[in-house]
Amino acid sequence: MAKIDPTIRLSIIIPTINEAKFLPLLLADINLCSYEFELIIVDAGSVDSTKLIARLGGAKLICLKEKNRGMQLHKGALIAKGEWLLFLHADSRLNKYWVEKVSRVIEEPLQKKYAWFFDFKVKSKGFVWSILELAVLIRSNLLKRPYGDQGLLLSKELYLQVGGYKEIPLMEDIDLIIRLGQINLIKALGVGIQTSTRKYENNNIFNIALKNAILRFQWHKGKDLRKLTKQYYSKG
Repeated sequence: MAKIDPTIRLSIIIPTINEAKFLPLLLADINLCSYEFELIIVDAGSVDSTKLIARLGGAKLICLKEKNRGMQLHKGALIAKGEWLLFLHADSRLNKYWVEKVSRVIEEPLQKKYAWFFDFKVKSKGFVWSILELAVLIRSNLLKRPYGDQGLLLSKELYLQVGGYKEIPLMEDIDLIIRLGQINLIKALGVGIQTSTRKYENNNIFNIALKNAILRFQWHKGKDLRKLTKQYYSKG
């Protein structure tokens, strides 16, 4: 396990698989950071130019054979040297004020007892998308259930204290958030993160929401995660 390097305030960890289309845009956002940071990209078998983009972007690249996002996130966290960890999905875009908001957190020692998430935003406009953003706002702030596509910022100390991400292919974000919620407060950073709508492109938003709700219910009931993962990535 990597020791914390006091000169590195922030470690940014991104799991990838075939993200060549989105990754350069996120890297451009990340490079607005004024802190000494390290970038860790954990790839799970990309066959496009994702790994080349990661190297050109100055990332520490870790390659895994298994497609398992929980494992990717956890492996990245374990080698991270930063005092703070920021987990992001590769198809996200950071608001131009993200550095300012994150700075307010990591400069205050008392904030280490909290885990922090971004406000869910989508690029698409319209009534349906506004409803989606509102639903996520309520779920995240009232129910304290932000998901992985909203990013997650927390100290490495807190990450290790709660056991980090489990090396599971699905529900890794919810699993960690539940454990964080049991012992700590989960707070909003107060700045948006724009999430790709690609998973909605060939399906109805409400159908996807229902499907995901059913999968979460089955997961809570103990259904085999391998079967749930196949269902999640199946079309329809």
